[in-house]
Amino acid sequence: MSERADPPAAGPPPLRPFGLVLHRDGRFTHDGEPVRNRKLRAAFDRGVVYLPAEGKYVVTLGHFRGQVDVEEAGFFVRSVDLDAATVLLSDGSVDALEPASLRASAFDTDVILCTVKRSLTPWGVPARFLRDAQGALLAAVEERADGIALRVAGALHPLPSLQPD
Repeated sequence: MSERADPPAAGPPPLRPFGLVLHRDGRFTHDGEPVRNRKLRAAFDRGVVYLPAEGKYVVTLGHFRGQVDVEEAGFFVRSVDLDAATVLLSDGSVDALEPASLRASAFDTDVILCTVKRSLTPWGVPARFLRDAQGALLAAVEERADGIALRVAGALHPLPSLQPD
C-alpha cells in the first residue's frame, strides 16, 4: 500500500527577514552593506508594500517577495501638493495629506512624519518627509494668534505640536 504525501500548501511561503533594511534616512542595506545600484535602489523604493494582516513590510520585485526590516518609516514623502492636499510617496503612489497626523521623528526631531495608507489599515502607516518635500510643507505654515497653522487646499489647519510620539 502506497502512502500519498499531502499536497503543498497554497499561497506564498511564510515571510522571513532576508537581511534587507530600510533605514530612517531612506538608505537600503543588505546584510549590513549599502545598496549602491541606483536601479535596484529605485526598484526597492517602488516595491515596498505594507501587509496589514502580518504587520510587516515587504519588498516585491517580480515574483520575489521578501520581508524588509524598517527602521522608522516604510514610505517617504517625495513631494507635496498643498492645493490638492496630497503627497507623492516613494513607492510612486499618491496619498492624502492629513495635517493632523504631522509629527516629529523620534530619531531626528527636525524631520516630520505623517500618516498614510489608511486604505490598508485604519491607523495607517508612517511616512517620512524628504528634505525638499518638508521644505515645501513648511513654506505653507502661517503664524496666527493662537499658534501655527498649515494652509492646505485653501483652508488653514492648526498644526499639532510637532513632538515625537
